[in-house]
Amino acid sequence: MLPIGLPDVQAAAPLVAPHVHRTPLGSSRTLSERLGTRVSLKLEVFQKTGSFKPRGAFNQLLHLAPEQRRRGVVGVSGGNYAQGLAYAGRELGVPVRILVPEGTPSHYLAATRAYGAEVEIAPDIAEAFARAEAYAGQGRTALHPFDDPRMMAGNGTLGLEVVEDAPGLSDLFVSIGGGGLMAGVAAAVKGLVPRARVWGVETLGCHAMRLALDAGHPVEMHPSSIAKTLAAPWVSAGTLAAAREWLEDVLVVPDAAAVEALVFILERTKVLTEPAASCTLAAAESVRERLGEHVVLVLCGGNAALDDLTAWRERFGV
Repeated sequence: MLPIGLPDVQAAAPLVAPHVHRTPLGSSRTLSERLGTRVSLKLEVFQKTGSFKPRGAFNQLLHLAPEQRRRGVVGVSGGNYAQGLAYAGRELGVPVRILVPEGTPSHYLAATRAYGAEVEIAPDIAEAFARAEAYAGQGRTALHPFDDPRMMAGNGTLGLEVVEDAPGLSDLFVSIGGGGLMAGVAAAVKGLVPRARVWGVETLGCHAMRLALDAGHPVEMHPSSIAKTLAAPWVSAGTLAAAREWLEDVLVVPDAAAVEALVFILERTKVLTEPAASCTLAAAESVRERLGEHVVLVLCGGNAALDDLTAWRERFGV
């Protein structure tokens, strides 16, 4: 059963709009020449907190009852959802506690705290989810980073903007972590432009959706890619159903290709992305001969630190 549809995304749009940026769709002559067709970039790197996550987080919080808001919420994240939920909580006056796994980059922790959230570090992502459930038992509302129809619908408002701004849209490439962004964007795009193809993208080592599609059911994995913001240890039944229904394919690219694409995007367009976003370019290149007349790459986040970029370039020789 599909978790959401186009009407859910359209209902979320007026709720979310006052709280987030309507991010631009930028054209790129260089990328168009590289891929042999018209290429546009959905610049969600310029969203509040540097990623798409506030869209879904605001939609989650705005649907809570007043008493739930007063008691506060708890969420689990390896990075971008932490910042998105913390920011939304600050803006709406909702207390937020975030559980993060060990190894979460320090700049993610600093930003999340700066937005006013309480941050607690757990040994791993499984323990983080377990602790979140414990806090929910004490009165806080537990909010899921991807397996939540309201999160998906809020994220999908990005897709509505793409359809408005990208005439002749033929192909859209969107990253998959747990699938909450993909499900929302695909619901919007396929609902409004059925002929457009939506391609899901993962990095090797964070390819839970590819594993689930191949197995026919969600599969737990231990994320190992440098794309930390794609590091969901599993996808949900709902996001798997969305992938089956709406995606042309799920493409998996190696970290090295994501970093090479990151550097190319930065040098040629002056936009800094994360590997979790730049992987869309690497994926589009892998199916270059199949692309239609107008390709959109969703650059879903740009929260990469300078030290990370230096380390990645040294590691992969880019």
